[in-house]
Amino acid sequence: MEKILLGQTRIEVSRLGLGTVKFGRNEGVKYPQYFDLPTDYELTRLLSTAKELGINFLDTAPAYGSSEERLGNLLKGARDQWIVMSKAGEEFERGRSSYDFSPDHIVKSLERSLRRLQTDYLDIFLIHSNGDDMNILSDQKLISKLYDLKKNGMIRMIGASTKTAQGGLMALELLDVVMAEYNQFYQDERGVLDRALALGKPVILKKTMASGHLDKFGSEDPVQTAMDFAFAHPGAAAAIVGTLSPERLRQNAAAADLAARRSGNLQALTAASRGST
Repeated sequence: MEKILLGQTRIEVSRLGLGTVKFGRNEGVKYPQYFDLPTDYELTRLLSTAKELGINFLDTAPAYGSSEERLGNLLKGARDQWIVMSKAGEEFERGRSSYDFSPDHIVKSLERSLRRLQTDYLDIFLIHSNGDDMNILSDQKLISKLYDLKKNGMIRMIGASTKTAQGGLMALELLDVVMAEYNQFYQDERGVLDRALALGKPVILKKTMASGHLDKFGSEDPVQTAMDFAFAHPGAAAAIVGTLSPERLRQNAAAADLAARRSGNLQALTAASRGST
């Protein structure tokens, strides 16, 4: 699996990251089929497959149920082999989401995530937006607090998982990294990728495969079709895809690797990053 440095950092991630919503939450999600939460054995097998494939990038969040806690146990003794990204701002309890973007809550959420993950730092820490991106990012105390946490060594990169093009653009100006939705059926945030390339900052893609609704792609190989589209944009640094199947993970990894290599966007991203230093 091809890897890339994120922006001007030393953080090197695989072009495909493993999303872990399904590790700890199976309610209030938009996947096409119901699924049971996996056993520890199943997750150990999945992470072993990821490591074998060269995938080193894991995405989690407090809103993903017991995902952080389970990852903390699964990564014991191997934390330094993984790039771990988590978030703060959204909570999910009793089947419903709630949001708190106050600086105090963000700090408490980060401290809780570190305990759950059994680590003393996060590689990437994102604001988990509820869609009100501009108001959230306009809170100067919040942005200042994120930089304080980064300065203190608790976070290596700060960013936002946004839900609007305007929010993504603002986050690029203020922070290190943006997580944005981008696929054939939703291209509203294409301008975020365009701007990120110009700034030499990374965009991590979410919902690349339309939350598992592969029938929408109308092709014989919808996974490859989705990955080809995602990585055709030179601003796409990596894509997060969730699965509980080692076989599906292999398919996803092969498609992402092929798409990234033949698009040539690794060279474009590297050049943009060097040009902005």
